Amino acid sequence: MIRVCVAGATGWAGSAVTRAILTSTDFALSGAIARKRVGEDIGSIVGIAACGVPISATFDDALAKNTDVLIDYTGPESVKMRVMEAVRRGVRVVVGTSGLAADDYADIDLEARRHGTGVVAAGNFSITAALAKHCSLIAAKYLPAWEIIDYADAAKVDAPSGSARELAEALAQVRKSAKAVAVADTVGAKDARGADIAGTQVHSLRLPSFVISFETIFGLPDERLTIRHDSGTGAQPYVAGTLLAVQEVMNLTGVVRGLDQLLFSERASS
Repeated sequence: MIRVCVAGATGWAGSAVTRAILTSTDFALSGAIARKRVGEDIGSIVGIAACGVPISATFDDALAKNTDVLIDYTGPESVKMRVMEAVRRGVRVVVGTSGLAADDYADIDLEARRHGTGVVAAGNFSITAALAKHCSLIAAKYLPAWEIIDYADAAKVDAPSGSARELAEALAQVRKSAKAVAVADTVGAKDARGADIAGTQVHSLRLPSFVISFETIFGLPDERLTIRHDSGTGAQPYVAGTLLAVQEVMNLTGVVRGLDQLLFSERASS
């Protein structure tokens, strides 16, 4: 079995992933990291019988047992430091935490290759989000202009979301969105045109009632295409994709960004 440590094990997504690991025959939970309820048994906290794995406050304590893969569902302020430390120890990583940009992943990729280990990162591990990204990348080959709207709960501190940033940076690998009027030439409040993320204008809404949603809007004269993903209130849609990434990362070196790269790329079909 693959030995897995979960950072953010008591959180919204982390707890759902932890439950799935504890009830699986393919994975063994080697550690759990959280800021609260340190020392308590993680099995009891996530609604399963005690499993003998106490919550650790620190990375060092959690990795006291041999670990193959670290799953990170924490916060943007600490995730890069933890991922870099994990790969230096030869531990593979699955990153579900948002807040990191292409430059951050370039640093992580360099470090992972230096230590011969792998990282899979996704702004969203749900299958419908992966399909929305995949279809957007196909559409960008034929439609020259698009923008992204990113929706999240009012309390989400990072913008854009990991899903929207990952999508914008992937679209840049296809081409940059055409602009009839450069943002610099906008009359009025230029910020109203959104943030330029790798050549795509991204607009982040933060309001109650949203969880995570994003849409890519493509425009041509007299026609328009919208590709949209909406998540519900539960974290279950992210579990299967996360665990697939745990299995796949065991055979990777360097960084792979996006669940779509595991599902739809040449790598997935080989």
